[in-house]
Amino acid sequence: MQYGNFWRAGSRDWPGKDMPDSTDHYRLDKQQARLAFERAASTYDESAALQSEVGDRMLERLELVRLRPARVLDLGAGTGEFSKALLQRYRKAQIVSLDIALNMLRHTQSRGSWLRKPACICADGESLPFADDSFELVFSNLMLQWCMDLEPVFTELRRVLAPGGLLMFTTFGPDTLQELRASWKAVDGYTHVNAFIDMHDVGDALVRTRWAEPVMDAERITVTYRELRTLMQDLKHIGAHNVTAGRPRGLTGRRRLQQVEQAYEAFRRDGVLPASYEVVYGHAWSPADCPATDRFEVPLTRLQPDG
Repeated sequence: MQYGNFWRAGSRDWPGKDMPDSTDHYRLDKQQARLAFERAASTYDESAALQSEVGDRMLERLELVRLRPARVLDLGAGTGEFSKALLQRYRKAQIVSLDIALNMLRHTQSRGSWLRKPACICADGESLPFADDSFELVFSNLMLQWCMDLEPVFTELRRVLAPGGLLMFTTFGPDTLQELRASWKAVDGYTHVNAFIDMHDVGDALVRTRWAEPVMDAERITVTYRELRTLMQDLKHIGAHNVTAGRPRGLTGRRRLQQVEQAYEAFRRDGVLPASYEVVYGHAWSPADCPATDRFEVPLTRLQPDG
């Protein structure tokens, strides 16, 4: 696999913006999503190269933030790769790893040293089992795309994040897997790829839920494959099954898969098939005495390395 150059969003009208005609068809079945992640726990790490790369890039951004949290929440921790990284970065902090899939957390429990490991909580990230002001940092890598309504999620995160605490997250934007979406659309009328939320809508949700100093940006990462079936296998192995309400309910036959493969061939360049991911980065502060703002900016005083 190869990672391409990034594209940074600068306006609402970027290329390829394609939102669904019917939101109901893209409503997610949370129970089916949980089961998919439970089944994928043993294969996740070997196929999650993109997720690992995006998380590493988010960790690099933390290098610019002057913050010494006592309690950190890894929201949507998966197998705990970044819970381990947070343990190493914040050596005096308590790291809490939350995921909806218990089998994922069984892997997370092996992270860290025998003296210091993350505390694992199996729960839904949209209904957090924590008291108010429980954390000074919430770190969430590629989990929010599994939430249909971000405003209640951001409201809940503000509740558990102490005043002056930092929320840092990544999610996927609408151009994600656009080639796969177009190829299935050429074959049938069902939904096969999730509907991902526009970066600016994510930012608007932060503003409406009264976060301070929200900052949003995006980049394009392209992963390449020799065959479409390898991409589909990778998606299955990380638990990214089709759990939309408009999905086909029967088995996908060989003939239909061949038709999708033929449609995807239109995207082949230089002998490989691209899979595009629009990665959205965001961070915001839980307001202390300052009111929420409608500007996406961050003061330079926040962007100082730990000294």
